[in-house]
Amino acid sequence: MARYGCIVCGWIYDEEEGYEEMGIAPGTPFEELPEDFTCPLCGVEKDQFDLID
Repeated sequence: MARYGCIVCGWIYDEEEGYEEMGIAPGTPFEELPEDFTCPLCGVEKDQFDLID
């Protein structure tokens, strides 16, 4: 499992944890997030995230 960080605000999406507040189950790979996924803190789109480990 990997983690991806928002390059604008630093929020981290952890694939192992998912993001249940948005209905994203634990274990969901970043690539499988919905196309309309945005950072919950600053609102930028998926292309503004970088792999951090």
